[in-house]
Amino acid sequence: MTSTAWMDPGSEEGWPQGIDLRTDRPHPARVYDYLLGGKDNFAADRAAAEEALRANPDGRISTQQNRAFLQRAVRYLAAEAGIRQFLDIGAGLPTSPNVHEVAQAITPDARVVYVDNDPIVLAHARALLTSSTPGGKVSYVDADLRDPGRILTSPQLRESLDFSQPVALLLIAVLHFIPDQDGPYDIVSSLLDELPAGSYLALSHLTGDFDPRAWDGVAKVYAERGMVMRVRSRPEIERFFAGLDVVEPGVRPLAQWRPSGDVQETPPTDAAVACYGGLARKA
Repeated sequence: MTSTAWMDPGSEEGWPQGIDLRTDRPHPARVYDYLLGGKDNFAADRAAAEEALRANPDGRISTQQNRAFLQRAVRYLAAEAGIRQFLDIGAGLPTSPNVHEVAQAITPDARVVYVDNDPIVLAHARALLTSSTPGGKVSYVDADLRDPGRILTSPQLRESLDFSQPVALLLIAVLHFIPDQDGPYDIVSSLLDELPAGSYLALSHLTGDFDPRAWDGVAKVYAERGMVMRVRSRPEIERFFAGLDVVEPGVRPLAQWRPSGDVQETPPTDAAVACYGGLARKA
């Protein structure tokens, strides 16, 4: 595996030529990394995260629960639904266990394509995201969720996934960065339209249902730093699954979605999680 010593976010030295660091502006992927306790972030990302935490001190719980939900959803898809192909859009910075590590531990020939639009994510992905098994495949597409056509026609995507077979579309903690004017429902529909029957959508999304004042404050912090955050209600989030067969237990606060049987501690409150998740199958 390629060394990542040259990718130190504390310095701009050694980064691949052509990478636009934009260290003066936060990026959602790097803010998320900081909230997870990662080191692949810059001062602007940390400042945005800390101010958001002042508006909502439970912010780290949401990110942790998102990672746990992602892993449970991928395990379900690989072990119970028999899915062998995964398209993870808005993948963010690599955080182990990644989707391919979870899927390939169950299905060694699983194929995973990661998509993100942050050049720093791209640099890390090229170095870190290699298949865990000889029969599997991992690829990366540098594209924005708001341009589904570019994603779907990407050579990396078409060389990695067989669209005659079911694909799991993963949209984890990314759609709340797509404002209404950018057509989030149309984006999801256009992606699902290209997937064959038997494919799945796994989705998580921040909500202000349980503590609207706190999340209004977080959204304001993001907006002041040039990032959009649009938290949505449960009915608005359920709309993303329109026309699909929703897997039990339906769209639920993340800690309630198929919790691991070995979890002993008291689960966080819905207000602390502030995020719905769900999984649905395309008939």
